[in-house]
Amino acid sequence: MTTRPVDETPDERDELASEYVLGTLSAERRTEVQQRLNDDAELRTAVDAWERRLLGLTDLAEPENPSHLLWQRIERSVNALNRQPVTPTAERSSWWNLLPLWRGLAGAGLAATLLLGALLLTQATVKPTYMVVLVAPQDKAPGWVIQASNRREIQLIPLGVAEVPADKALEFWTKAEGWQGPVSLGLVKPGQTLSVPLDKLPPLEPNQLFELTLENPSGSPIGKPTGPIQFIGRAVKVI
Repeated sequence: MTTRPVDETPDERDELASEYVLGTLSAERRTEVQQRLNDDAELRTAVDAWERRLLGLTDLAEPENPSHLLWQRIERSVNALNRQPVTPTAERSSWWNLLPLWRGLAGAGLAATLLLGALLLTQATVKPTYMVVLVAPQDKAPGWVIQASNRREIQLIPLGVAEVPADKALEFWTKAEGWQGPVSLGLVKPGQTLSVPLDKLPPLEPNQLFELTLENPSGSPIGKPTGPIQFIGRAVKVI
C-alpha cells in the first residue's frame, strides 16, 4: 500500500489526478497512484472527476473504424494471453479482479481516446509526435489542443472561442524542466489556430508545460506571466 504524502495539498492531489488520467506520469509514479487508489477516497474522487471532465472532448471527434492491421495486433495479443498457463493460485487472484489494473486501463484508455479525438478533430495529415490538452484551472474544461508533428513547430488549436475582456489578451507560454522561467510564444486570438516555430528553443520534451495567461493587449511588460492562468497542460509524447 502506498500512503498519501503528509504535506500533499488539495491542488497537488488534483494535479496528480489529472496527470494520471492524461497518462503523463512515469511508469513508477503511475504504479504508486494505482496503489493509492485502493485506500485514498479523495484521490479516487479527483481521478473520477478528471475522467468526467475530459470525457466530453471525445464527442468532438467523428467515429473511426480500426484498421485491419490494428485488429490483427489485437488478435495476436489475445492469442498470446490465451496461451499463457494459469495456476490455481493465479486464477483466484486473476487480473479480472484487480481494481487498480482496471482503473489504470480506464485512465490510459481515456488518455488515448482524448489524444485520438484531438487528432481527428484537427484533421492532421501528419501523425503528431506530441499532444497537449489545455484545460481551464477552475473547472478543468478543455479549451485548446496543442499538437506537434516535429519537435521544432507546434500548432495551437481552439476547441471553442475563449472569452477575453476587451482590454486584455491571451499570451502563450511554455517551460520545460531545467529552464529558468517560462518563455513567451506570442499572443493568441480566441478561436483562431496558431502555428508557432520553436527554432529558437530547445526541442520539445515530455511533460513540458504550456499555458495561456491573461495579459495586457501588447503582452506581458516584463517577459514573464503576470496575469491569471486561463488554460494549462503538459506535453504527452504519442509516438
